[in-house]
Amino acid sequence: MHRSFHIARALVIAAALIAGCASHTGSSGPYQVTVSRTSDGVPHIRADDWGSLGYGVGYSQAQDDLCTLADSFVTWRGERSANFGPEARATAPSSFGQPRNLDADFFFRLMADDAAVARYKAAQPAKLRQMIDGFSDGYDRYVDELRSGRFPGAHAQCASAPWAGHITSDDVYRRLIAISLAGGAARFLEGIANAAPPGAGTPAPKPAQQVSMNVGGHVGIGSNALAFGGARTPDGKSLLFGNPHWFWSGPDRFYQAQLTIPGQLDVAGVSFLAVPVIVIGFNRDIAWTHTVSQARRFGMFELKLSPGDPTRYVYDGKEERMQPVRITVQTKDRASGALVPVTRTLYRSRFGPLVDLSAMSPALAWNAQHAFALRDVNADNARAFENFLAWNQAKSLDDFIAIQKRFAAMPWVNTFAIGRDDRRAWFADIGAVPNAPDTLVAACTTPLGKAFDAKAPGVPFLDGSRSACFWDRGDHNAMQDDALPAARMPSLASVDYVGNFNGSYWLTDPRTPLTGFDRVTGETGTEQSLRTRLGHALAARLIAQPEGVTRATLERAVLDSTSMSERLFRRPLLDTVCRPGSEPRAVEIARKDGQRSVVDLAEPCRVLRDWNGTAATDARGANLWDQFWRRASEIPDAQLYSTPFDPQRPLATPAGLQGMNAALAKALADAALALKRNGFALDSTRGDVLYAVDGDAKIPLYGGCDPEGYFTVACPLHELNREGLKLDRDAHGNSYVQVVGFDADGPHADTLLAHSESDDPASPHYRDGTRRYAVKAWSRFAFSEREIESSPGVMSSTLTGMRSVMSSIVMSRELSLSN
Repeated sequence: MHRSFHIARALVIAAALIAGCASHTGSSGPYQVTVSRTSDGVPHIRADDWGSLGYGVGYSQAQDDLCTLADSFVTWRGERSANFGPEARATAPSSFGQPRNLDADFFFRLMADDAAVARYKAAQPAKLRQMIDGFSDGYDRYVDELRSGRFPGAHAQCASAPWAGHITSDDVYRRLIAISLAGGAARFLEGIANAAPPGAGTPAPKPAQQVSMNVGGHVGIGSNALAFGGARTPDGKSLLFGNPHWFWSGPDRFYQAQLTIPGQLDVAGVSFLAVPVIVIGFNRDIAWTHTVSQARRFGMFELKLSPGDPTRYVYDGKEERMQPVRITVQTKDRASGALVPVTRTLYRSRFGPLVDLSAMSPALAWNAQHAFALRDVNADNARAFENFLAWNQAKSLDDFIAIQKRFAAMPWVNTFAIGRDDRRAWFADIGAVPNAPDTLVAACTTPLGKAFDAKAPGVPFLDGSRSACFWDRGDHNAMQDDALPAARMPSLASVDYVGNFNGSYWLTDPRTPLTGFDRVTGETGTEQSLRTRLGHALAARLIAQPEGVTRATLERAVLDSTSMSERLFRRPLLDTVCRPGSEPRAVEIARKDGQRSVVDLAEPCRVLRDWNGTAATDARGANLWDQFWRRASEIPDAQLYSTPFDPQRPLATPAGLQGMNAALAKALADAALALKRNGFALDSTRGDVLYAVDGDAKIPLYGGCDPEGYFTVACPLHELNREGLKLDRDAHGNSYVQVVGFDADGPHADTLLAHSESDDPASPHYRDGTRRYAVKAWSRFAFSEREIESSPGVMSSTLTGMRSVMSSIVMSRELSLSN
């Protein structure tokens, strides 16, 4: 009787809201939010309640990036095959790669099903649920306005597409689940979507997809971060630089905004698309950024199968049946356009979903004797965005650190932070990591697990037939009992500096290396990337300046377009292969068409001698150098370097090139051929080859890719072709760039959004940020209300709207149950 009364009351209140009769009392009334856009298109979103704030975020993101968002919601619902065909792939890469649509559909139907959404939603605090409900309602409002003809010409790619329709809050939860899995299960999307017992009538064989341990599936998709403590700045105040090397398009691109609820929240920075909280940014008291962590966020369990039944496995001497999950995906027939159902039965074990690892080795296929289950620690981690929301409201660096340690929720990133009136710079790789200590790994790794370690170092690959080999639950983690506690993960507070460039935590401060942690948290004593070496060299150069590290010198340095490969190896190349009077005049190269070409090295050697060593837009030589180094770096280390890697000198080795090396001469000749074959002169400028496009216009860019050791990254995933290296749908690199410090009145943040705010060519903010980035024109962020109101060209609007039926019912029920 009591329950029925409250449900009836909730329905009555919801009906009143929809009819417009409800008064605006707190978060149960109509949405009301003000959006002020400054000249760069950044929305400053201000509301009095959490639902209205989410409403403004959803509306603004749809206004700028509707087609990308709509396409992405189709993905997270597992409906790509029905809309775009089963064999097609997403047009832009993302944190889960670019799998074929059918595999993506089965993966998300399994990993983000209704039960997973319900668990995730139930774990969120009320204010975050209200923001998510508001986001979906605001998004839907924009869709309705667009379809009513209010914005002619906007989002022409998808404005009338049937798949670009309304969403629900469940779609947003699926989005949060999807990004949380980027460091684990998403790396094995095809293997999970195609896992089947032997003899089960598996799908037709297709080329094996090699599994990458890198988030996003490619080297260089990550970030740079530097935080300088008060001992290294002239005014004694800390200074933070953050620069994710991230996707320029697709579902995971960044969106810049400021979110304000007077007296409760005032934070600016970026979120992922379809995420209603800030994930990198600053408020009045703290600033933070992230880099991709090298800690492993998942583990494998080798299952010993029961004789005669490959869907049963032995656990502590008893047989257990795998849980079959029958999933049907609708697919669009290419010829008729009709929908055709495709059904697969996937399987779960007590550890997690079954995964086909045969792409890594035939020995890792599911056979009659063994199968493999993947356990992603983030499948049980629903805390990440609650953590971000708490950071958005943090009042000091100590508050920020306490939040991080309490939640231990970061899914696959390191964290850097500074605080106002605090001389320290903070680094921590405290997040969701399997509680798989070295002692457990030593006792429980199977023979196949030892072989797997050569391909994926540090991933716990354990015996799934014994409960003693499950991730430890003895060490106390208040939030997740099979995850490492915060005290056993690396962190460092320093008044000097901390830095990371997608290496492990080991050399966060090279003078005091961090050691003594379990291997699952990352490797130590290993060769460092060229970008890591350049990042620490850059920090050392800044620190060595008489005035210390200033905002101006930091901002110049972090957009410098030099590469570590050039710094270390151009002179050795010129002194050996290109030494005057001794270089081979001709190198014969076998071409792909079976013919042979003869390359005279005199011209490429001249170009490299005359080059200024940078990849600035007008530099002549960087294009040739990058093509050379791509080929030279494939030479085995023992034949390439004159000084091998020394773990006692990790930032100085390997070094030098071996003497007259025929392989180096061939690499240079191949590089020259590649440029000429694609229509570029050997001394073409960087901007001739590397650029973004705005309609028919080119925007010349600077920097380069991670393998060549560029700190300033601008990199397409495709190889050089006749269009050059166009940063288009497959681009990644510098995305959101921020330098943040504090004065008594709050944050002073200079920012750049390299890919711009909008994905719509009809928007004035489609490439304005890219043009500003191209000329390194930092923008001082308008944070205070006074700064926003006085910004040139600021335009403000107030949105009011009713809550959807379901969000109104849910919110009203929450209010009634609290009375």
